[in-house]
Amino acid sequence: RSLYNTGSILRTADASGVERVVLCGITPRPDQGSRQRRAIAKTALGAEDSVSWEYEPDTVTALRKLAANGYQVVAVEPSREAVDLFVWTPNWPVCLVFGHERDGVSPNLAPHMDAVIRIPMLGHKRSLNVATAAGVVLYELLRRRLYGATSLPAPETRRSR
Repeated sequence: RSLYNTGSILRTADASGVERVVLCGITPRPDQGSRQRRAIAKTALGAEDSVSWEYEPDTVTALRKLAANGYQVVAVEPSREAVDLFVWTPNWPVCLVFGHERDGVSPNLAPHMDAVIRIPMLGHKRSLNVATAAGVVLYELLRRRLYGATSLPAPETRRSR
């Protein structure tokens, strides 16, 4: 529901090479008027134009379309029953589903999920802002795409800046 989150997710999607972002339900969108667009653009810094995005009012419809196109549909949830992000093996292509920051992914979407993953958290809150959670998961997927499914390159082969 946050313009900041939408802009931040679009910007991170651009940086990590995401194919497209599907915005659903009450998620703010750049096409909802100039005030909305400016607020999203303030965080997205142009990614609202460089990342392919679409709007689907009904999340179930969006998930069905993506599943029909061969995507593994994966919820990102802080549930104890979820698979740890760093243990999970994605089946490409992957559709990540992020829910409401407080309430998570709606229970009515559970039948449409192929997997549920969680970001391991050690602190007391055990919670991340949705845009931050998206960044963690997207960059783990990018790491796997660039360096292989399970490991980072040896320290001497990594470049530092």
